[in-house]
Amino acid sequence: MSTSLFSQRCLRNPTPATVRSTAASLKSLTWTSSQQQKQQTAAFSSTPATQARNRGGPKKDPRVTQIRYFLQHPLTPRPLRFSRQRFLRHWTIHRAWQLYSAQQRRARELELERQYNSMREACEALRLMDGNGMTLKADGAGANEGKDVGRLYRIAMSKKGIWEGVPIEYARIQTENPGRDGWNHGWTR
Repeated sequence: MSTSLFSQRCLRNPTPATVRSTAASLKSLTWTSSQQQKQQTAAFSSTPATQARNRGGPKKDPRVTQIRYFLQHPLTPRPLRFSRQRFLRHWTIHRAWQLYSAQQRRARELELERQYNSMREACEALRLMDGNGMTLKADGAGANEGKDVGRLYRIAMSKKGIWEGVPIEYARIQTENPGRDGWNHGWTR
């Protein structure tokens, strides 16, 4: 029988308040068996609630148990406690790093947005271009409206033949670690 030290202590030394509240709640539950069957909400059990075993309440998440175990382990070092000045220094450095990271992230987003807009404008120019390299006017007047209009755009957007060969990711054997020799300098054809 493996019970935790905490549950053994609780079984040996119950507090009087807990005993009183449990006894009071048991006295108030004077239902008949028909009331118990009506009260039961679990559709998968045919056993009345009074006969069902209590297996320690709701199931505990093993991740929470592991976290508590390692946080309360005797070998775990105590959490840092900063003085006021040191905390202010730590907070200032942390906040400066957050601002710097946000600035870098915003710069990357703006660069990607600029590249996207440039590609969109290039695709729009290809879509409006005819076979002679002339673009259609916004109103469409004075331009060739043949099948050559947008030909380069259709070719650029064509998805035919992309997956006929082996994708480049599978061109070499997938390994978790790099090879022992970075490059074979003595190899010749």
